[in-house]
Amino acid sequence: MNIDSIQNGFVIDHIQAGKGMDLYHFLELDKLDMPVAMIMGAFSRKTGKKDIIKIDGEVDINIDAIGYVDPGATVTIIKNGQIVEKRKIEEPEILTDVIYCKNPRCITSTEQEIRHVFRLTDKSRHEYRCIYCDARG
Repeated sequence: MNIDSIQNGFVIDHIQAGKGMDLYHFLELDKLDMPVAMIMGAFSRKTGKKDIIKIDGEVDINIDAIGYVDPGATVTIIKNGQIVEKRKIEEPEILTDVIYCKNPRCITSTEQEIRHVFRLTDKSRHEYRCIYCDARG
């Protein structure tokens, strides 16, 4: 397998094995007009297996979505072929427009311009609740 190095872009690494496709969909990477490489089931000394996503191009990525899908993943930012920053991602306290309220009586269901905002209410259970109606995310 041959995947070229990235000149300007991102590497999302240490994704829990099997969660790479979830992250791919949450980040809407299929809509990008640039190379995206998905490596699934790669060897990891720490966990045995992991997934990796490489994005070769400059684009805004939603760090909160990464933290929601897989807290513990890392994001490496690459500019001119050099690593400029590496961040360990944590579970966000507030999620905006990452998940959507399923309560049909919530104001976000009737008012289209209102953003879907959830707050982390139980870190051990990875539970988020809508700030408007308190429904689970």
